[in-house]
Amino acid sequence: GQRIVSGSADETVRVWSLAGEQLLEMEGHTDWVHSVAFSPDGQRIVSCSDDRTVRVWSLEGEQLQDIQGHTGGVLSVAFSPDGQRIVSGSADETVRVWSLAGEQLLEMEGHTDWVHSVAFSPD
Repeated sequence: GQRIVSGSADETVRVWSLAGEQLLEMEGHTDWVHSVAFSPDGQRIVSCSDDRTVRVWSLEGEQLQDIQGHTGGVLSVAFSPDGQRIVSGSADETVRVWSLAGEQLLEMEGHTDWVHSVAFSPD
């Protein structure tokens, strides 16, 4: 709990100390960043954007993955409890599960409007 990550309409992902000092600025998204999360081990960050991508970053600010597959802006992301999968929800009305390598593992359809929030259960 020593860092905070934020995503912004300025298309950046930023990491902050609890004292309010900016530690990192990550650029790569080309539209608003809607959701960000730390991996359970604190070593990676996932972000998603209206640019229809999910991106995985190292704590050094290096982009590790540019995950593509959604056909609408991606509004929410979360890591699985073991840190090996990512779930994303999108304006394309789908929920998708990805491997850390960017492989789509599952696509869930059923929502009839934008998916604004996603989460894995802790078990």
